[in-house]
This record gives sequence, C-alpha cells and structure tokens, in this order.
Amino acid sequence: MVATGRKYVFDFDSTLTRVEALDVLAEMTLEGKSNREEIVSEIQRITNLGIDGDISFTESLERRLKLLDANKEDLEKLVAELRQKISKSIAANKEFFEKYSDDIYVISCGFKEFIDPIVKEYNIPSNRVYANTFKFDEQGNIVGFDEKNVLSQHNGKIECLKQMNLDGEVQVIGDGYSDYVMREAGIAHKFFAYTENVHREKAAKNADHVAPNLDEFLFVNDLPRNISYPKNRIKILLLENVHSDAFESLSSEGFSVELLKHSLSEEELVEKIKDVHVLGIRSKTQVTEKVLDAAEKLLVVGAFCIGTTQIDLEYAKRKGVVVFNAPYSNTRSVVELAIGEIIMLMRSVFARSSEIHNGQWQKTAAGSREVRGKNLGIVGYGNIGKQLSVLAEAMGMKVYYYDVNDQLALGNAVKCSTLEDLLNVSDVVTLHVDDNKANKNFIGEREINQMKRGAMLINLSRGFVVDIDALADGLESGKIGGAAVDVYPEEPSSNGDFKTRLQGFPNVILTPHVGGSTEEAQRDIAEFVPNKIMDYINSGNTVDAVNFPNIRLPKQNNAHRFLHIHKNVPGIMAKINKVLAKYELNISSQYLSTDSEVGYVITDLDKEYNKDVIKALKKVENTIKFRVLY
Repeated sequence: MVATGRKYVFDFDSTLTRVEALDVLAEMTLEGKSNREEIVSEIQRITNLGIDGDISFTESLERRLKLLDANKEDLEKLVAELRQKISKSIAANKEFFEKYSDDIYVISCGFKEFIDPIVKEYNIPSNRVYANTFKFDEQGNIVGFDEKNVLSQHNGKIECLKQMNLDGEVQVIGDGYSDYVMREAGIAHKFFAYTENVHREKAAKNADHVAPNLDEFLFVNDLPRNISYPKNRIKILLLENVHSDAFESLSSEGFSVELLKHSLSEEELVEKIKDVHVLGIRSKTQVTEKVLDAAEKLLVVGAFCIGTTQIDLEYAKRKGVVVFNAPYSNTRSVVELAIGEIIMLMRSVFARSSEIHNGQWQKTAAGSREVRGKNLGIVGYGNIGKQLSVLAEAMGMKVYYYDVNDQLALGNAVKCSTLEDLLNVSDVVTLHVDDNKANKNFIGEREINQMKRGAMLINLSRGFVVDIDALADGLESGKIGGAAVDVYPEEPSSNGDFKTRLQGFPNVILTPHVGGSTEEAQRDIAEFVPNKIMDYINSGNTVDAVNFPNIRLPKQNNAHRFLHIHKNVPGIMAKINKVLAKYELNISSQYLSTDSEVGYVITDLDKEYNKDVIKALKKVENTIKFRVLY
C-alpha cells in the first residue's frame, strides 16, 4: 500500500507529449513509400477509435501494429523525436515532476520501450510507468505485443489502476475517454481532460475539469507551477474585425480569445467587459469612464491603430489599465495612399474615370498637371509626414512642412515657421496631425482662404481636423481645386449608409477611413500590438505604452516578480519597502518609474517567501493594482 496522499496518474500520448507515438513511428518507418500517407492516415483513424472507446483497445493495437513496418532500431530514433515533442506546458513545469515524483505515475496504452526514456528525464522511474511492451522477432522486427499485459486489453487502464491499489485521492490526467473510464469505474476521484494538444469531446464533456494545459491543472490543485496564473484563464476580447493573425498569436500563447467583427456600444461593452482582462479595439469602439468602471479585471487595452482618442487615457491610467497602440505599423500604407491621391487629383483622373463610366469620352489636358516641380505642403512632420516627404521629393516635388514641434528636415524639405506660410506656397496640402483635441477644425474657413487658388487638400489624419462645411464652400467657389478625404468628423460604427456634404464633387476623392487599411499594415499591427500586450502580461514591460510610465524590465531569472501600481503620492515607496522588510524578503532587484499621477514599482525576489506579504502589499494605502508573476 502506498502512503496516504494525493496521487497523479498521467497518460503519455497527446498528454505528456504533443503526439501519438505510434503515429510518429509510422511516419518515420514508412518514409519514402508510395502509400505512406494512406497508411499513416489509417493508423491515426484507428488510434482515435480506440481512444474514444468506439473499438476495443486490443483491436486498435492489433490493427495499428499490423500496419507498421518497424524494427527495434527505429525506437531509438523515435525516442529522439519524442524528446522534441514534449507538451509545451509539461516542459515548462519540470519542477513539479521533480518535487512530486513520488506521487506521479504514468498509465499508458503505449509502450515502455519509448515511454521510459522520456519520463525518466522528468524524474519518473520505470517502476512507476505502466504500459505495454513490444514483441520482436529474431531480426528485431516488431511483430506484436505482450497479450498478458492488462493494458493490452479493453478497459485495461481500469484493471491496471485497481492492481496498483493506490491510497489517497487519485487524479487522472489524460486526453482520451480511455482515461476517463478510470474515474467512471470509481477507482479515480477526479478526471482532468487534457486538451493542450487535442480536444476530444467525449472525454471533455465527462471530465471533472477541462485542463487546456498543465498550468490549469496545477493552479486548480494549488501546486508549484511555472506561471502564477494560467493563461487560459486570461480572457481577451478583440473587437472590430481585428486581423485574424492577432487572434492566432494570442490563442497560440494559451489565452482565451473571443473575436467579434463589429464594435460595441457603450452599454454593450459595459456588459461584455466585466470578466475581460485584455481588450483589443480599432477606432470605433469608445472606451469611456463608464466602461472602465465596469472593467473590474481589465489589465490592458490594445488599440490596433494609431489613434487613441477613443480611449479615456487618463482615466484608464488612474484605474491601472495600460494602453498600447500601433504608431508605426500602418504608416507606409497611409503614405502610399497620399502619394496616389496627389497624382490622381493633379491629373483629374477621377473626373475622367467618372465620365467614361457614364458613357462619355472627354479626352483633354485641361486641369491635368504633372506633380514634378509642384510644391507639396506637409502639415505634421512625424512618422508619416517624413516618409511622405522623401517619396514626394523623389518624384520631383518641392516639399515644405509645418509642425508645432521642432522636427529635423529630411532631404531638401523646407521648414515653414507658420501654418500660413505653408498654405500660401503649397500646390497640394496634406494633413498628418495627431489626435490632440486642440486640432479640431485646424483647417477652417480662415486657413482655406490662405491657400493658393486651385490648390488641393488631402486629409488622411483625423476627421475633426477639417471643417467640412468650410471645405465644401471652398470647393464650390473654386478656391480649392480638389480634395481627398479619408476621415470624417462623424463616422458610422458599421458599414452601411453614409452622408457628407462632400459627395457629388467630381474633383473630390472620398474613401471610408481606409488610409491604414492594407493587408500588410493590418498584419503588421496584428503582430506589433499582441506582442506588446503579451510582454506586459507575461513580464510587466510597459515600453511604448501611451498612458503609463515606460519601463523596460530584464527577463525574470528564477525569481518571483511583484508588480505594484499606485498613486504617485509622497511616502508610498517607503510603505512598500517597509512591508517587504517586515516579511524579510530577499530582493534581487527593484525598478520604479513614475509620472505625475501614478507610480509603477517592480520587485524581483527569491521564490521562497511568506504568502501573507501579498495581502499586505495589496492593503498599502493608494494601491491601484497589484499582481504577482512567476
């Protein structure tokens, strides 16, 4: 009889490893054969039938071995391959197997010849591995299995566990229905359906608990684990049809991700966000004070765009919610559209195209001009403005720019000291200003009157920057020779009807806020923003956060990390360190970054510490948020 305590019984295939070992063996030994794919597919089909209990395991084993063409020498190669296919969360939690090795067993319908060498590296000895064994002929060919072994029989795992006669609570962790039957027979107390590698519905629906990874199993049992909080418990909500690559990258990291194609109203978002840890949006969803008050678990907001005016940044900061955006990912897309529209407007291409569509042939050079030698005025000489400056100059345009901040000119660009100076000289004016509320109606009647007669105006920045009525009046009077507008003061939350006074002008290009919407840009954003989100969730890094003290943290090295967000008031660091000193913590490093409102302190310390310190740190006056990483 084994000493009383909790015992953990693991399956091997698709649990400890990401694969079914016999499938891998088949792929290796059938390499080069014309019917390889057909045989491997059949072996996989038979494997699943046995795992789900649709055929007896004995039948499953016999049929699979008949299809194999394997030798004892192949097993060494198989073991080497399996070492590379350990389940990700199993490999990350090797410490658990080492610390609890006396309580861990493997019951598998696989074979000890390849299981023993793998689990030995996780401190599980051969005598706690229960599995089948191969039969070999004189040439070492695999010709069968030991029929007397109970694990070669139907429901053999039940009989095997009975014979082991384990005392205490027995928990079974496996991916298949053949693992669940030990719980069904009453000889195991709990069954965890392990779905990290494959989700078998028959096992999952009967499980006491579904474990998407070992972290979840360890968390439920309050056992030592590699990370403090299972990623599958971190809920991420992506709105507005964020690129699918974002969903894939976040899901592959183990997070629970929900993707919606549309934006949500304030009321809808208030209801939806209650259990959300991470929110991903584009430009339409409004993250208001009311939304943030309802978001009790929210840690971070990712804006999959450049602008952040749709988010109450200051209130988010006061709530301890970090915000990231994508300031660079779609800049090239905007620049290319601006270049295209400069040429289209100067050549009157849209007017000529509309005439052809309406059945009219109007070949003329009137109103069609080259861009070479013309003056381009760039308002806002940031990431987009500078790229546009270089490309426009390469086409022969003379570039002027105006920016409220001191910006270094690229190439032969000329800096204008006032906006009026730029408007007076430019044949084309293109706007690339930020979303500062002070920029509302930045271009109005006064500014339009300062432009050259017949000049073109392009707005690919923010909808509220241009007074639409003033622009329409300028177009009607001929003061403005043409315009290209991609953003509007008010935009619909979803595709459908749209009205603007700019409609109907032959020399006006209207697009529905697609300046940054190219496949390449959306893919880049879908990589950049999730990486920032994951870096903050996993390590606490806030580099490139738009509303929070920026701090770049080194990688944790065998330590636990305390993340403490607090109001920036005098004496709070002394209070935090007083708590750390009271519990005699061995601090390896500490980092602090503040702004006028909040402070962000990160403390790395040894793994062993009194857990009461966490409660004490959360109670420190003026604490906003606290979490532990390891």
